[in-house]
Amino acid sequence: MANRLRFRTARDLFSACPAIARDMKATPTDQPSIEFCRALLAGRVPEEAITFCAYLLPERAGVWWAHECLNNLAELLGDNDLELLALVHDWVGEPGNPDHRAAVAQAVEVPPATPVSWIALAAGWRDSNLAIDQAAAGFPAAHAVSAGILAGLARVSLADRFAVLSAFVEMGIEMAELEAQQQAADAY
Repeated sequence: MANRLRFRTARDLFSACPAIARDMKATPTDQPSIEFCRALLAGRVPEEAITFCAYLLPERAGVWWAHECLNNLAELLGDNDLELLALVHDWVGEPGNPDHRAAVAQAVEVPPATPVSWIALAAGWRDSNLAIDQAAAGFPAAHAVSAGILAGLARVSLADRFAVLSAFVEMGIEMAELEAQQQAADAY
């Protein structure tokens, strides 16, 4: 399945999304994307596997992945983040719904300070019909997805952090493979 991913190799992803180089120190290789991601997870800075997955996924799928990751950390989130998480859920389900779009637009007017506010920002950046100037920010939605997941991960106890990080990366890889399957099916 890895050969059907949007970016066959890590180098392909880095070439298509140069902003990733601002978020990661790892040097891209010609390894298949999934292998590269798992090597990051096993490497010196395993958090870079989260960032790589954020860029590997199509934007809407990346926002959903972040939602699912942070939903698994709900007990570590405040009431405002839980409300934002519900807004992101609704937006992903119906991104064209004017009510959801208005709620996301309102949510992202405040600078991101919590894990889910980053995800709401990613949803707002991803939705080109919202009046959020992504270009002014200078980062793609994947940057906000990565920041949100990593901010949530920082709330996990040190004893559990690597296990949670690994689960999130595997979930991201699975989503990337499912997206590739869906795109292949849509092409037929």
